[in-house]
Order: sequence, then C-alpha cells, then structure tokens
Amino acid sequence: MVFTGNANPDLARRVVRQLHIPLGDISVGKFSDGEITAEINENVRGKDVFIIQPTCAPTNDNLMELVVMADAFRRSSATRITAVIPYFGYARQDRRPRSARVAISAKVVADMLTVVGIDRVLTVDLHADQIQGFFDIPVDNIYGSPVLVDDIEDQRFENLMIVSPDIGGVVRARAVAKSLGVDLGIIDKRREKANHSEVMHIIGDVEGRTCILVDDMVDTAGTLCHAAKALKEHGAAKVFAYCTHPVLSGRAIENIENSMLDELVVTNTIPLSAAAQACSRIRQLDIAPVVAEAVRRISNEESISAMFR
Repeated sequence: MVFTGNANPDLARRVVRQLHIPLGDISVGKFSDGEITAEINENVRGKDVFIIQPTCAPTNDNLMELVVMADAFRRSSATRITAVIPYFGYARQDRRPRSARVAISAKVVADMLTVVGIDRVLTVDLHADQIQGFFDIPVDNIYGSPVLVDDIEDQRFENLMIVSPDIGGVVRARAVAKSLGVDLGIIDKRREKANHSEVMHIIGDVEGRTCILVDDMVDTAGTLCHAAKALKEHGAAKVFAYCTHPVLSGRAIENIENSMLDELVVTNTIPLSAAAQACSRIRQLDIAPVVAEAVRRISNEESISAMFR
C-alpha cells in the first residue's frame, strides 16, 4: 500500500499509476496551533506500507508529517513501513568540519526515523553516501542518473562533454560521462561561504563543446551559474545543467534567468514552485518510473542493485 503526505502528492500519484494500484487514504493536516495530525482512513493491519514523502521545503513540516504518519502506521499494526524519501533533507549537515561546534543533523534525522518505527528507507541520490551508515535499518539509495542520461541521449547533443561543477561531484559526473561515452571536464572552485562559490579554473578543453553540468541538487544555483559563466568564457558553445533535486531556494530563479545557462533540467523528486514552472530555462523530468520499480522490487523482495547493472 502506498500513501503520501503533503510534500509531493503529484509524484505519489504518478508512482501508483505506474504500479496500477490506488493511492492509500490518509488525512494529513494541521491543528489550529500548527501541530501536525495524521489519520489513516483504511485498514493497514498486516500490510506492507510505503510512505512517499520528500523532506523538502517546508522541511520541518514535511519531516514531521513523515514521522507522525509512520507512528500512525506502526500503531495501526502495519507489518512493514518503508519511508520513500525522494529528496532527503538535512543531508548536507553530515559531518563536523574541522571539529566545529555544529550538529550532524543528518544523523539526528536518521535517529528520528528509526525510533518512530520505520523499517526501511528508500531515497534518491543522497547528497553524501555515508548517510546510509547513520541508520540501523536498511537504506536503499537509488540513482536518478538513468533518467538524466536517457534525456541527454534523446536530445542528440553534438560535440558533448560532461562537466563536474566541483571536485566533490567528479565521481557522479564521471559515471554519467562513462554511460554516454563522452569526455569529462572538471571545474575547480573554492567556496567562500555558505551558498556562495567562486569558480577558479577548468580542467579540460571546452572550446566549441556542448557542456553539460551534472550535480545531485541545485539550491541557490550559484555554483551552476558561475560554472556556466566560466565555461562560456572558455569557449563552450552551449551549457546545460542536469540535476536530480530542484531545491531552488533564495534567489535561484533570478540567478538562473540572468545566467549563461541555456537550460536547467531537473527531476520531480521535489515539486517546482510556480516561479520555477514559469521559468523558460527550467525543464522537469519524471522520476516516478524509477521510484515505482524500486517500490515494486522491495515489496516483492527482489534486488534493487539489479536495476542499475
């Protein structure tokens, strides 16, 4: 049985259509003081339950919805509860850099989800793979890259080159470049402060190339916009960006519209705001078939890794 909160009901509906099953009946809302409430409107005793709920903005509300729903299913005797979290919020707070006095919020969220009774987590393109180790329950981190690669192939770009917007994304970009059989470029940049970055130099010859920047998420779009500017200044013919998660916070839309990016392509792990939908440079792909197949495999006790061989 598949249920959803208010974070991304459109994705949940697309997933159940792929699975040819109805969407489960649950009422999720707020009391007058803002507290989250969830009531299951059908019998789930002995059922295998999947909750589709990305913890995107409003992050805390969506996280609490997930936690409260999970508790409701546990108290209603569901046999197994799988949290399907297409976008895992708080994933960027995954360590204490230089022993700074900060929380490791990704671990806090992992503990919350485990304690409330969730048996398994299914997510897409975790920002940091090590977050899987923060859980004491199974975590399946599936890849959004097949959806992105399929679209890149459909576009039939000429003189194509995949570019990592920073050193940290090289492994991801290299995998995409290998899938497409094209060259890989790297942008070396240094971040001055949170949500700001400075492009330094480009590794690889981008002169006359169609460059595709690949990343797991786009937040304020500062990194991508600076990268696009650097690539164009070094002679790139066109610059596109492909990212799984469209966080698009702050002045992201304005940054994209005023940038040298020809197009930003994202998936629907997070719903687009009205402003993002109205932006002609943003295009969204459907990741529901991949999520649905993973849900089907988990329900039938089949291999998840076999999806990506």
